[in-house]
Amino acid sequence: MKIFLSTCTFLFIGASQAFASGHGGGETAVSLTSTALGYASLALFVLAYILVIFEERTHLRKSKPVMMAAGFIWILLAIAFRQVGIPAEEAHNAIIHNITEYSELMLFLLAAMTYINSMDERNVFQALRSLLVSRGFSLRVVFWITGFLAFVISPVADNLTTALLMGAVVMAVAKDNKKFIALACINIVVGANAGGAFSPFGDITTLMVWQKGQAAFGEFFYLFIPALVNWIIPAAIMSVFVSKEVPEALDESVHMKFGARRIIFLFLLTIVTAVSFHNFLDLPPAAGMMLGLSYLGFFSYYIKVREKRAHEYDKPLGISLDQHDNPFDIFKRVAQAEWDTLLFFYGVILCVGGLSQFGYLALVSHQMYVGLGATYANILVGILSAIVDNIPVMFAVLTMDPSMPLGQWLLVTLTAGVGGSLLSIGSAAGVALMGTARGTYTFGAHLKWAPVVGLGYAASIYTHLLINSRLF
Repeated sequence: MKIFLSTCTFLFIGASQAFASGHGGGETAVSLTSTALGYASLALFVLAYILVIFEERTHLRKSKPVMMAAGFIWILLAIAFRQVGIPAEEAHNAIIHNITEYSELMLFLLAAMTYINSMDERNVFQALRSLLVSRGFSLRVVFWITGFLAFVISPVADNLTTALLMGAVVMAVAKDNKKFIALACINIVVGANAGGAFSPFGDITTLMVWQKGQAAFGEFFYLFIPALVNWIIPAAIMSVFVSKEVPEALDESVHMKFGARRIIFLFLLTIVTAVSFHNFLDLPPAAGMMLGLSYLGFFSYYIKVREKRAHEYDKPLGISLDQHDNPFDIFKRVAQAEWDTLLFFYGVILCVGGLSQFGYLALVSHQMYVGLGATYANILVGILSAIVDNIPVMFAVLTMDPSMPLGQWLLVTLTAGVGGSLLSIGSAAGVALMGTARGTYTFGAHLKWAPVVGLGYAASIYTHLLINSRLF
């Protein structure tokens, strides 16, 4: 908490110094950053984010404070614009721009979340879990398998789902071995965050950079080796401390439901559709994802018809259906989307967009990217992502829009993606595993290995600077 407040203070003081030195963006930024309304807006955002940080203690969903802060920030901005004589339509146009950015992100994620929920309902992830826990692997082999799978699954699925799946495997195999569970969870968090860094579908921050057009779809794969280094170095060091004990294999068998494999295929086809919309038609990837969601919509109708017949006529029709199961319904899968997360993104985007209109981001951008230089600024973004959620950090960078070559945009994508691994609270994957492995995988347990994770973080940056030097 102290680090967070210190960071905010540093950025604010730095911005004020830039303002005092006459380095502000334009007349609008200069006139609004020093106003009482501007300071009030900044205080509202910090207060809202403090409530987000304490979500686990207060049980107040993170979307609520940032949505409220966003609304009041834009009220203050509209009043401030009128006070300095800026036309009212300027505020209107600015908020419409932010809402458009949010709608693209929300629709993209809604389609992806619906597919993930559908695969979960069809027992895709449960079948993978049962396969792993029934093989009788040693703890060290389980450590490597779960970390590797976290790295290769998260580029397609989100890091939260990946971490929960692999965490369930670890806890099922290790049972009461707290030391192993803690190490394996750290490995899973690092692997899931690293895997998401080199794919536009693997992490929200990477998706935002892609949708903003700062890097083409294929260019993110330049980060594959740096991301692999980020995971494999901490994994190799931690694995030395993992026992070779072979726990008793669990007799567990879960079969995927009817249509599961075809839903996986449709999800991959949806990804291809989204990429094609962006690369060949110059249309938003979100439109491609929504077209892909219609694939699932029609196929879900087919599943529902088949399963209804299986119920009505008491004939299997090649369908393994439990008597307590209900026929597949795509709208139930839509309802199961992480709406708190989606609404949180709305609040964050409008909060940061409002602060940008006040002129704070232009000043902070100058302080970081001119004062420190792009490389050090982008490394700092990764460290901030371990303390503050990487979504507002990355959206702030995209809103600042510093003039950088492709190599630097890939660097900030990498650091924002993997920087959250430095602390257990730095990513959704870490927070989720702290909940499921409560009392075993803790903030302190992760902090103990933070220097090792930090070594991987530094090595991944060096690797990117070395092998992708032509991109800078």
